[in-house]
Amino acid sequence: MPRILTVCAAGAVLVPLAGCGTGGTDRTPSASAKTTRQATTAPGPPAESRAPQRGKGSKDPDDINGDGHRDLVLPVRAGDARDDRRPEERIAVVYGSAGGLDPATRTVHGRRDLGLPEPPDGPAWQNRNTVSQVVTADLDGDGFPDFVTPVDGETATDGNLSTASTVPYVTWGGPTGPRTGRKATPVRLPDSAAKPGVESVVRGDFDGDGHHDLAGAARNESSLVLLYGPFTRDGRPARTDTGLPWSDGRLYADAIDPSGKPRATSLLLHAMSDGEQTASTLYRARRGTGPSPEGRELRKGNAHAFGDFDGDGLRDVAVGDDGSRNNEPGHETEAPGVGGSLAVYPGSGDAPVTHRLPERPGGASSYYGPGGYTAADPDGDGRDGVLVATYEGATLIDGDRRTAVLREGPAEADGEKTPARWRHARPAGAADFDGDGEDELVLHWGPGTSFGLYGDGPTHWWITEGTSAGDQASFATTEFAAESR
Repeated sequence: MPRILTVCAAGAVLVPLAGCGTGGTDRTPSASAKTTRQATTAPGPPAESRAPQRGKGSKDPDDINGDGHRDLVLPVRAGDARDDRRPEERIAVVYGSAGGLDPATRTVHGRRDLGLPEPPDGPAWQNRNTVSQVVTADLDGDGFPDFVTPVDGETATDGNLSTASTVPYVTWGGPTGPRTGRKATPVRLPDSAAKPGVESVVRGDFDGDGHHDLAGAARNESSLVLLYGPFTRDGRPARTDTGLPWSDGRLYADAIDPSGKPRATSLLLHAMSDGEQTASTLYRARRGTGPSPEGRELRKGNAHAFGDFDGDGLRDVAVGDDGSRNNEPGHETEAPGVGGSLAVYPGSGDAPVTHRLPERPGGASSYYGPGGYTAADPDGDGRDGVLVATYEGATLIDGDRRTAVLREGPAEADGEKTPARWRHARPAGAADFDGDGEDELVLHWGPGTSFGLYGDGPTHWWITEGTSAGDQASFATTEFAAESR
């Protein structure tokens, strides 16, 4: 999947557009969008779990058991879903099949399952919940994706910096998923970043050689850190690169081709935001050498997605407004070229193409936005659309076509009523889980303010049949946490 994801975890909005940015084409939507709705009955927990079948290996970093079918990795919250105090999270794997995702075939993993060291006591750990930040990648090239989890250690001092050291740990994969019951392996970092470690860890194939790689930002602000595969079982990468400059922000990477065909993946560094829309720097992929050190600054916008949005076979990047705003005086709106729009930067290097987003409903707050973007190709034509979150659900923007895809959570959860404005599901990703060449969309929903405002703590999931009203699967994860340690 989509990495929630790690999974994780997408959307856009949605203030009226006063004008589009310069240097590109303005695409205006048609007056109405095709809308698909579903009955409001929310899904319940699936049947008791069963183990996945043993796979023989694949080159897809989201095929966790290597059986040739993509799987979904998602977060599971332990404790009351309405508890906003960041309760411990687990990681669940819902396994795919020829018929798509099967929520009854799943595994759930906690910190001890993954062999991760116990966190140290103290404030540094209390504000960080790293199990939910897991990244899957086949680091040793054995055909089975490994789980990479950032883990906070003891306080480390590097020059004037004193902070908890953060090191990625690897739980090695196998034919039934991550191999539990063994200690995870710390990744060997270059000396320049070894003491404080790295954060914002992402996967990719940055030099296009077919081996999965990792990238992160050095916590001592020395550089970005690229770790190239294959990795040895003692956590040592084949080579490292610290040539890309550090900047305060979060890393994102283009997707590894699920077919296993070598494809160099670009890196995006998005500047830190306090609610306002901020710019990103794109480090374009270069096969054989890694991302170009000559970064290109993109327009402001807190939402982004990689994909082939014009169908020319090259990888593009979409960047735009996610609807959030800084509520300090003078920051109620964004510039006309930013507010209510997204821009697609073609892989060819041509001028970006600007699209308007659905307008924000009257009276809707603009302090918290609906979310980010996801690339999706639900009709299998080889051209991705941009799935954006809206205040009422999600809309797929595919060229000049717009299709709204809506699902709703329950009117009441955990004995409390759900405000109508928070019942809609948010888009979380897209992938072809049944292998028919067409993407399914992943939507999720959760109760409470954490999900209503930020999209955190999802408990209900829908895997749609494209943009139709039907679902390949739908389920709740409310009982998953009990299946792990």
